[in-house]
Amino acid sequence: MAHLLLRHREIENIKKLDVYRAHGGYEALKKVLSMAPAEVIQVVMESNLRGRGGAGFPTGLKWNFIPKVAGDKYVVVNTDESETGTFKDRELMEGNPHQVIEGTLIAAYAIGAKLTFNYMRGEYMDAAYAFEEALKECYANNLLGPNILGSEFSCDMYPHYGAGAYICGEETALLESLHGNLGQPWSKPPFPAVEGLYRKPTVVNNTETLANVPLIIQNGAEWYKSMGTPGSTGPKIVCLSGHVVKPGNYEIIMGMTYRELIYDLAGGIPGGKKVKGFLPSGGSGPVVKEEALDAPISYEGLDKFGSAMGSASVIVMDETVDMVWAAKKATHFFKHESCGKCTPCREGTFWLDKVIHKVDSGRGTANDIKVLNSVAEQIGGKCLCALGEFAKNPILSTIKHFPQDYQAKVRANG
Repeated sequence: MAHLLLRHREIENIKKLDVYRAHGGYEALKKVLSMAPAEVIQVVMESNLRGRGGAGFPTGLKWNFIPKVAGDKYVVVNTDESETGTFKDRELMEGNPHQVIEGTLIAAYAIGAKLTFNYMRGEYMDAAYAFEEALKECYANNLLGPNILGSEFSCDMYPHYGAGAYICGEETALLESLHGNLGQPWSKPPFPAVEGLYRKPTVVNNTETLANVPLIIQNGAEWYKSMGTPGSTGPKIVCLSGHVVKPGNYEIIMGMTYRELIYDLAGGIPGGKKVKGFLPSGGSGPVVKEEALDAPISYEGLDKFGSAMGSASVIVMDETVDMVWAAKKATHFFKHESCGKCTPCREGTFWLDKVIHKVDSGRGTANDIKVLNSVAEQIGGKCLCALGEFAKNPILSTIKHFPQDYQAKVRANG
């Protein structure tokens, strides 16, 4: 099956406007300019497109939350891509930026926005160059700016480069960063749909999410729903890394199993080793054991295993991996990236990091494992954003699934 999102793999130079248009580019935008904004939102709602950034919130419903009144409104593209093991949005921006721009313009038309921003990781310079070049082409060809394609719709788009903070992947922290403030989340309500960027109604969508929108408009909601599962429609880019023969981005139709991804597409585990566990959503999601390999890659596929697909950043760990070490690496990351605004997260990640380092070095006791459990449980449900929830997952899931790895570390100390 030809790629629908990573189209640059088959179509050389599709990042150039003339090539993109030669392959149907901006036809979806032309189509929506003859539709009522409410019709556009309805089509996206009917497609059951869900956010590809991790949370999986229905995209059309998010657009529909925007007040139907005159006034300033904004669309913000979230290309911060700060989740560990995630690198799909970078490839989209480097290879197929016009599809993201077209999806963003459709979103802006649907909610009545005249100004959009793409919040990108400051380290993504190759992606930045491709995106800025695509913007220049759009302005030169009446696809951005006043009266787009001769219509009454006008819209501008600007890049904004972040400074590499994990927390700015969270939409309210991202908006604070765009304001020029510290990248820290705010307490909701107000929600961005009511009071977001510059305290005006705002939609924040992931890069991959918006790349799906032109496909839906051009081919219809029923076509889109014909792919995937009832609750997880359409294509999905999966970032695969760790102990696999062929790591990289894989565009799949949702519903494929993790076993098919790892063994059929990526060539299995080097050296013929067994899977000990894998992280289905980067460092933020609970680790699962080999038994979850036959679960479908979908928003609901890992529910019975106590984990989630998230942004689909799959990190595979073979039988040689010490899970205490793996939990330590993830915990140190979350401690480093905590913005410090919430006391449970700020203090909790500090103590998780301190104690897991003690256990991993062989200086811990059985009581330290109880302390890890206790501190992790006290973080959960008490923070402004999901970072606190994510920080407890590596600890709790590895203690639950791999207690032998912890016991081996503390046995000598009683």
